[in-house]
Amino acid sequence: MSIECSSVIAAPRADVFEWFRRPGAFRRLAPPWQPVDIAAEATSLADGQAVLRLPGGLRWVAQHQPGYYDPPWRFVDEIAVDGLASAPIGKLLPWRHIHEFEAIDDRSTRVIDRVETPIPAAVLRPMFAYRYRQLADDLAAHKRAAAWGFGPATIAVTGASGLVGSALTAFLTTGGHTVIRLVRRSPTKPDEREWDPAAPAADLLDGVDAVVHLAGASIAGRFTPSHKRVVAESRIGPTRALAEAAAKAGVETFVSASAVGYYGAARGDEVLDENAAPGTGFLADVVTAWESATEPAAAAGIRVVRVRTGIVQSPSGGTLRLLRPLFELGLGGRIGDGRQWLPWIGIDDLVDIYHRALWDIELFGPVNATAPQPVRNLDYTRTLARVLHRPALLPIPKLGPALLLGPEGADELAAASQRAVPTRLTAADHPFRDRDLESNLRHLLGKTPT
Repeated sequence: MSIECSSVIAAPRADVFEWFRRPGAFRRLAPPWQPVDIAAEATSLADGQAVLRLPGGLRWVAQHQPGYYDPPWRFVDEIAVDGLASAPIGKLLPWRHIHEFEAIDDRSTRVIDRVETPIPAAVLRPMFAYRYRQLADDLAAHKRAAAWGFGPATIAVTGASGLVGSALTAFLTTGGHTVIRLVRRSPTKPDEREWDPAAPAADLLDGVDAVVHLAGASIAGRFTPSHKRVVAESRIGPTRALAEAAAKAGVETFVSASAVGYYGAARGDEVLDENAAPGTGFLADVVTAWESATEPAAAAGIRVVRVRTGIVQSPSGGTLRLLRPLFELGLGGRIGDGRQWLPWIGIDDLVDIYHRALWDIELFGPVNATAPQPVRNLDYTRTLARVLHRPALLPIPKLGPALLLGPEGADELAAASQRAVPTRLTAADHPFRDRDLESNLRHLLGKTPT
């Protein structure tokens, strides 16, 4: 039994094949709705090996076949057995994946996937639809940056293993950039450097063109004094120390994570662009101080961009990861009256915004990383339920989140209302991959028509 899928990509064949050869390609193509995790990417499309972690401690090993490697036309991988964890799948499930690249002309390529497996085609087609869109959108984003003169750069990233960091670093490496992961432990890989958040080493940023600072403790949790202290201390002090290190190293660009929490939790229907005044409350105070901590870099003449991130959409983490199983069981519903505004942003659009912050020299200061069309909680609930073909009939009283987060946490997170809009990006004609929530959720959850 076999399946064949294909799509035309607006890029030369050599560029498309090279994208697949680079680190991060496998991660960029992995559908986020599948219950798998990437343990290792293949170091070579000719004879390398990629490994996926599956539920139950099982592993899927994809072995590339040197006899079929013919760049830039073809590479092939087959399922293999390498250790006990891979034996059940490797012995019982046939899988041979032929990747082919057909040059249509000097500006477009037909990507063809042929898979020999008993897995039903209906299961595989959503995966390939996702892969083709990721490939096309990523290549288009890199093409835009190149048109602005953004060539290969060396970029240091904190928080590289997190939800946003893992997506961003994979995107950057497939674009030909060198990523240096700043880690708070002894380095175990060539692309890592040890970073002491309290006192960065003098040579930490040697040879670095730009810094992307994503690290910080998760805000999710009960708003106890200790939790609030960890949230604040993991952001303000380390950001200032890293900004000072960037100033001494003379990097060109410093991009720091921030959050729409800057605007406070209760702004009603007020439209919040980057010029809106800060709000009140714990998160507003933390984010204000967090952004101010980047000042040493700005004072040194470094272009500083503060990415005020909305509610990130990805089934791999964050709010959607928590809500998806509830909605699939038919247990989802609005929070309270559902009228609070939710400033959402798809994970790949967020990656594009960080990317733009690196190459657009006219972009600086605060930038709202939110979709152009924020939605109310009630509309979000209805849309997610519709995408998953489930009812959403069980409203959640505010008391529910308060039991988990505490009254303050419920107000600042679950019941927060922030109608934040990306005015600066809109003015710059920034192309969003998903301007509406439903198309974004369908892409992320594999529910697009195939």
